[in-house]
Amino acid sequence: MTATTGTDPVAANHDGPVVRLPVRRWRAGAWLATLDSIAAETPVSLTYNSIPHVVMMATPRDLEDMGVGFTVSEALAEYGEIREVAVDRASGEYELRLSVTGARLGEVLQRRRNLTGRTGCGVCGAETIADAIRRPAPVASGGETTREQLVQALRRLRELQPLGAEVGSLHAAAWVQWHGEVRQVREDVGRHNALDKLIGAKLRAGESFSDGYALVTSRASYEMVQKAATLGIRMLVAVSAPTALGVQLAAECGLTLVGFAREEQQVLYTHPERLR
Repeated sequence: MTATTGTDPVAANHDGPVVRLPVRRWRAGAWLATLDSIAAETPVSLTYNSIPHVVMMATPRDLEDMGVGFTVSEALAEYGEIREVAVDRASGEYELRLSVTGARLGEVLQRRRNLTGRTGCGVCGAETIADAIRRPAPVASGGETTREQLVQALRRLRELQPLGAEVGSLHAAAWVQWHGEVRQVREDVGRHNALDKLIGAKLRAGESFSDGYALVTSRASYEMVQKAATLGIRMLVAVSAPTALGVQLAAECGLTLVGFAREEQQVLYTHPERLR
């Protein structure tokens, strides 16, 4: 598709999660001048105690949730050690400002990552293999659901992705209670960001991670498993495939990993006792 004007419509409208721009669409044997909705992809600078840490490409919505979720899922700090989180637009760009306790700040600085985190990258800037392949503690036992309840959640999730339905290019991460009710959904151009937003939303709401599981509309690579296990999430369901390292990490952490989750099929890779 090509734009109908020589202007830069994206530059003129980039503050929200959706950008609308003029295009020519071929349909029913003819070109039609129309507007297309596409997902915004915005650099977001994360700072801790005013010290730059990393720049992530993200959808500019629910950024406070993302900041909290990223901080805790990357084991930079515990939730109780986060004193403040806020989005600052004073410069015209997105700066996600977090404040952590002084005792934790030294560790954050040691793992400082002044590299751009691309949308599809989970470990951009990690300095060592130990930093990248972190082994979380085993998750607690317990928790179970049925295949029918999982299918119910998959059907419901399709209705709870308004941005994804509009632009067709966003990932979603949902929290599903064991009985099948979808409680929270977060969307983002990055699958890691979507999961971090979901984690942050639950932490900020003071909710437990023991009452259900995470459902993601992406593949289950090891860093998605790593984030889930770090929070003690007992089951991760992905609509796409896992990776071998993701399966290995899930097995080691006691986490139930389900891939290719569709209405007509699901594949259990580890700890099948939680899905009847």
